[in-house]
Amino acid sequence: MKKIDVRKIGILVLWILGLSGLAASLAFATSKEDVVKVEHMSVNITNSDENAFIDEEDVKAYLDEQKDAVLNTEKSKVDVNKIEKTLNAHPAIEQADISVDVNGDVDIEVKQRKPLLRVFNMDGESYYIDTQEKLMPLSDKYAARVLVATGYIHEPYASRYTLSISDIANSKVFSEVSVLDDLYALASFISKDSVLTNLVQQINVTKDKEFELYPSIGDHKIIFGEAKDIEEKFNNLKVFYTEGLNRTDSWNKYSIINIKYKNQVVCTKK
Repeated sequence: MKKIDVRKIGILVLWILGLSGLAASLAFATSKEDVVKVEHMSVNITNSDENAFIDEEDVKAYLDEQKDAVLNTEKSKVDVNKIEKTLNAHPAIEQADISVDVNGDVDIEVKQRKPLLRVFNMDGESYYIDTQEKLMPLSDKYAARVLVATGYIHEPYASRYTLSISDIANSKVFSEVSVLDDLYALASFISKDSVLTNLVQQINVTKDKEFELYPSIGDHKIIFGEAKDIEEKFNNLKVFYTEGLNRTDSWNKYSIINIKYKNQVVCTKK
């Protein structure tokens, strides 16, 4: 008969008891952690220097309004995914990320949406198109200093805000009647060029769905035509401004600068 090693059995029992105690301790710690209440919540607006549509108090108030209160809620009951979804539905928020640490402290990182163009439609309604191709409403807190679009624009915010500019451009129904996709294309190109950004302050849509530009300097308008050959037309315009208006009195010499025709800049004197 094989002799039983009492020493080995004793060590094995001690290991089992130790592991059981550790598991119990972890379970107790986890249980205790789950009932910890959130007492601190910090909100960081990552691009607050660019826009001021929303601040920390707005975020907290918005969560309360949406019945997604975080403070004084047990850590285990904080639904991070649901709260992120709620915040990402806010008209001023592009992206929200939430983290909860072991002490129950909640950190919220918020990136604000960045307006590219402000639209004034024919009904007197106004809204923004942002850099992510989305429509966004105006804010009572802040008015962005961006390019302005006016004229024969009929699209109301209510029937377009669920669509991106790409959705509009790819829709046979909307693209045939809309000018928002063309306005976005023009505004996007202008925003990427520092010279044009400082030069152009307004885009006007004509009855024929063509575009006129109004510069920040000089008493004239620029006839752009359709939103086609955008880069070529703007390059022609910049060359004309550099070479054709290089004299002090030239800026008020013309009433119209027409760049709608291919490889031409046609000017009308006052």
